Amino acid sequence: MFRWKRAAAVGAVLALALTGCSAGGSNDGDSASSDKLTLGLIATATTFEAQAINFANEAPYGQAVYDTLLKATPEGEVVENLATEWKYNEDSTVLTLTLRDDVTFTDDTKFDAEAAAQNILRFRDGTSPNKSLLAAVADAKAIDPTTLELTLSQSDPNLLVALTQNAGMVQSPASFENADIKTNPVGSGPYILDTKATVVGSSYEFTKNEDYWNPDSVHYDALSLKPYADPTAMLNALKGGQLNGANTASNNDLAEIEAAGYTVNPFELNWTGLILFDRAGTIEPALGDVRVRQAINYAFDTEALLEAVGQGLGTPTTQIFPTSSVGYDEELDSAYSYDPEKAKDLLAEAGYEDGLTLSMPSTSGLGTTVFTLIGQQLKDVGITVEYTDAGNNFIADILAPKYGSTYMILQQDPDWALINFAIAPTATFNPTKYQDPKVDELIETVHNGSQDESDAAVKELNAYIVDQAWFAPWYRMQSSFVTDAKTDVKTQVGNAYPYLWNFTPKS
Repeated sequence: MFRWKRAAAVGAVLALALTGCSAGGSNDGDSASSDKLTLGLIATATTFEAQAINFANEAPYGQAVYDTLLKATPEGEVVENLATEWKYNEDSTVLTLTLRDDVTFTDDTKFDAEAAAQNILRFRDGTSPNKSLLAAVADAKAIDPTTLELTLSQSDPNLLVALTQNAGMVQSPASFENADIKTNPVGSGPYILDTKATVVGSSYEFTKNEDYWNPDSVHYDALSLKPYADPTAMLNALKGGQLNGANTASNNDLAEIEAAGYTVNPFELNWTGLILFDRAGTIEPALGDVRVRQAINYAFDTEALLEAVGQGLGTPTTQIFPTSSVGYDEELDSAYSYDPEKAKDLLAEAGYEDGLTLSMPSTSGLGTTVFTLIGQQLKDVGITVEYTDAGNNFIADILAPKYGSTYMILQQDPDWALINFAIAPTATFNPTKYQDPKVDELIETVHNGSQDESDAAVKELNAYIVDQAWFAPWYRMQSSFVTDAKTDVKTQVGNAYPYLWNFTPKS
């Protein structure tokens, strides 16, 4: 539902959160074939210009035509790609990468460190919603044709991961001034966009790059990417056998999709529940008391909510760190059991034995049932929720911030990205800029400590924010990627869409 990696600006986040994807067509066509990979997407290509390109649900568009400096395995491990070796200096403020010398762009321009440096700086200064991935890069320069040096304003534990994503995509510098740069990409990737066969917004057609430097990673002779704005149109395409694979907008149609012969490949990317922003009590004084925040956690029957809201597809949890995190603790999935009486006792201890009232936003974009259930479960322990319909201003209003708490669905990023997205004083989803000295100290250790110190700090940070009830998570919801009988796929840790090299034809 919510793919926050695609957006940093409030406007971009809002458009994605409440509309789900850009325009697409009905995509009637021939059945999917074994030598051509045909994929359905819920997002069209915003642009093919590397400095502005999006990721997450749009990842396949860029991965088709561009190589990245580094690569990520399905499990999220960073491995070599255009860069074969990399190392940091002692304080991790200079990253030196050794690059391949046998790569050529499709316009016959040779890839080298100067091309890589120019792309890094263009992305940092460009218009991609993910440009903040390179915010710590102060400079990028070629030491020699195969040596790239990145100088950072401060260490960035997420930089290597960023270089496996759109921040690491490399476009031919000779194409930077091309008039059609947004629609006719020039990269060194496994495929070439067939601009004549492509119908923008409906079907993007790619032919195999016969000169690709890494042919063993290319499993299909052709690629077709078909975006669908209408879930019914995608469902019909799946039922008609027109797609080898697709990411579904929701889990409501899984039974029909499975009946059509598709396999559901489940993965848990998001957590669902409440964000209790106002930990200082500046908007809602009651939320400044940890006992009130803990009471809210005890008030929710997370297993029942998973059934009612999430169709039973997911895992109850009370932590926001994902299972792939070094800080993940299985015991924290049940740190707050459903206990209305304990919730009432905590409220009484905090001085609210007669109850209290909280204001929250609602929006039809997330349905009406979930907001009704929140109101009912909190009312059962003495908390009255007064909703304001925020409509299309839902994201903008909670980030203003106008409210002390809200229902939300957020992606579970890798540790450093998650910290800077939801926990740190400057985090997007910490709009009150709340600071806790212990949290600040732990974040500093995660940032600048040794690997062992950093890992230990992530564990302690996770346990601490659960104990302090910064959030009231209910469950990790299941996302579902479906594939036909001809296609195997491995879902990607940390991304909404499997990476292109994760697809293989069944033998």
